[in-house]
Amino acid sequence: MSTHQILFICIVAIIVVQRLLELKISRRNVDILLTQGAKEHPAFYYRFVVVLQIFWFAAMLGEVWILNRPFFPLLATIAIFITLIGQYLRYLSMLALGSRWTLPVMTIPKAPIIESGIYRYLRHPNWLGVFFEIPAVPLIHSAYLTAIAFSIGNVILMIPRIQHEEKALRIVGGAEILSSSLPFG
Repeated sequence: MSTHQILFICIVAIIVVQRLLELKISRRNVDILLTQGAKEHPAFYYRFVVVLQIFWFAAMLGEVWILNRPFFPLLATIAIFITLIGQYLRYLSMLALGSRWTLPVMTIPKAPIIESGIYRYLRHPNWLGVFFEIPAVPLIHSAYLTAIAFSIGNVILMIPRIQHEEKALRIVGGAEILSSSLPFG
């Protein structure tokens, strides 16, 4: 195994740990929100997003290791830059929403819409961040098959997720969506 492959595995491991921490944060926030009268809006696609994320990690590692993908420094540099933009957008989303940031779509009736932070400029910054990360992380080590396949899968799941969030907003008549996007997908 090359040094570049080992570094790639370390990058993927860091992102896995990050996702697990986000899951813990979301669970804590859900508990807080439920005590404030929040309503969860269940969705059929949630499990698919989790499965997509798990297979995304496995596929990119497998493609790099089994297919022995080459390392291209220029491509890696660009992919890392795009990954960091995605990470930054997701962090800004979590920062702006605070304890309202969750994995499931949740609303608090009559709660004001958050229009501060990144939400002054973007409606779904977390999803945009994920949109950047899904292809960029595998491309750090030329796993282009994973980048293409999972980008398509992510878009297929992103469309109903955003529609679900928007519908939840309309149902509660102006209450804020508590999660702008899943960190899993």
